[in-house]
Amino acid sequence: MLGTLQDSEGDHMKVIDKRLMDSLSEVARKSPRLRQNLNFHESYDEPSQRLLNAMEPGSYIRPHRHLTDPKPEAFLIMRGSVALVIFTDEGAVETLLRLGDGSDVVGAELPAGVWHTVICLESGSVFYETKPGPFHPIQAKDMAPWAPEERSAEAPRYLAGLVSAVLGGNNKT
Repeated sequence: MLGTLQDSEGDHMKVIDKRLMDSLSEVARKSPRLRQNLNFHESYDEPSQRLLNAMEPGSYIRPHRHLTDPKPEAFLIMRGSVALVIFTDEGAVETLLRLGDGSDVVGAELPAGVWHTVICLESGSVFYETKPGPFHPIQAKDMAPWAPEERSAEAPRYLAGLVSAVLGGNNKT
């Protein structure tokens, strides 16, 4: 799925193009979680974790932070529109930041330990994400105790409330 170009020394440059994003978005649309990532790093041990995330409206990422394995995280929207939601320690929405179409903001970098989630606002949305490695899946995220678990009965209602807040014009951008 990932296009590559070989340079004169035999190294391969990875290429992100419309066809790749279309293909990844198609997989996301068919996924039960309504999202799909594509890693550019070959191993979780690499010092830089880089990936594309394709998301569809309705995908719920439980609010979380990266404190157990504290690392910053950066997002750059490639197409579409998402909202980055920042929460207080108690679970109150602190900042709503719309990224991509309809906004002057195209990316953000979060310090380690910030409660956050990403919400898809437009079908076919794709963003590039990067964070320092190595990646330890067991320690990667501290899930918010005040937010419903993914795939729980409460998750759709909670997500709908966040989407309503974003679309209601309460953005802090």
